[in-house]
Amino acid sequence: MSLLQTVEARASAWERVDGSETGVAMAERAALGTMARVVAWPPEALPMALGAVDRELEALEHQASRFRGDSEISRLHRSKGEMFLVSDGLAEAIEAALAAARWTNGLVDPTVGGALVSLGYDRDFAAIDRDGDPSDQPRLPAPGWGSVRLEGRIVHLPHGITLDLGATAKGLGSDRAAAAAFTDMGRTGGVLVSLGGDIAVAGRCPQGGWPVLVDEDPIAHDGSQAQVVRLIEGALATSSVGCRRWRRGDQDLHHIIDPRTGSPSTGPWRTASVAALTCVVANAASTALIVGGEEAERWLSETGLPARLVGHDGLVRFVGSWPRDDGGALDIPPVDYLGTPIRALRSTS
Repeated sequence: MSLLQTVEARASAWERVDGSETGVAMAERAALGTMARVVAWPPEALPMALGAVDRELEALEHQASRFRGDSEISRLHRSKGEMFLVSDGLAEAIEAALAAARWTNGLVDPTVGGALVSLGYDRDFAAIDRDGDPSDQPRLPAPGWGSVRLEGRIVHLPHGITLDLGATAKGLGSDRAAAAAFTDMGRTGGVLVSLGGDIAVAGRCPQGGWPVLVDEDPIAHDGSQAQVVRLIEGALATSSVGCRRWRRGDQDLHHIIDPRTGSPSTGPWRTASVAALTCVVANAASTALIVGGEEAERWLSETGLPARLVGHDGLVRFVGSWPRDDGGALDIPPVDYLGTPIRALRSTS
């Protein structure tokens, strides 16, 4: 398929969505193993936003998807050497993953790829056998993010380590896509990009802020434990053990791995939502909360980032300035804890 055919196929895959908000236009399509949604105002800017989002998601998939044999990260894994020259895009994605690992004290670790493969998550989630045979591979701690070094565009990756950038790459994709869409829209109006509930906004928000449904599974929510909040700027990410689940023998598994054990996390929270200046920060923090439990909650409280936690018993807990009532606006500290360059790109100036 030629590049033009690919672009046309992506464009035709978008479906318009009717929403309750006036003055905006929405569309969604499958992407990166989840559902992408784009909301833009003024409504006539939506086609430009969709083209930019397509371009960014296609690039990210070619850079960082471990499920594509032709992706850069798959070639990196096949290199069997400790040094590999990568593109600027993959270098940024790996840099974000390592920064998130450092910031979360290793609770979010990109070297959990081998553990995910051993548990059967070795292909796009839609293609996984949801009720397979048990694995006889031992559960081992992740090799550790400190074993990976990045010097500019040169990656030092010891042989046998499989990277999984899922805890940060989807958030980075939302950040990139929102920034690119706002630029292609002529830096007027505003845009919201959601990748499976990992949300980034750029430009000016509609009056009152972007309404966002926060739920355990934002794609197929059933209304339980749901809350609507308003996003004025920045980003919001939700991590949950309630979706992306499968079985191996008599074991129920999910995709959020505790790097300290190499097994799915067993913390007290089934869902964690965090708002931050960038989606890559919000995604890293929400994942850390699922893995680290109460220890991570104390760590997050020190950052000042607002969060919403749902326990396995269904009880909801609010952290920091997260609004207690439906329709409340999120108050996000103006700090980018990972130092990503997306902030400047998303500026309205």
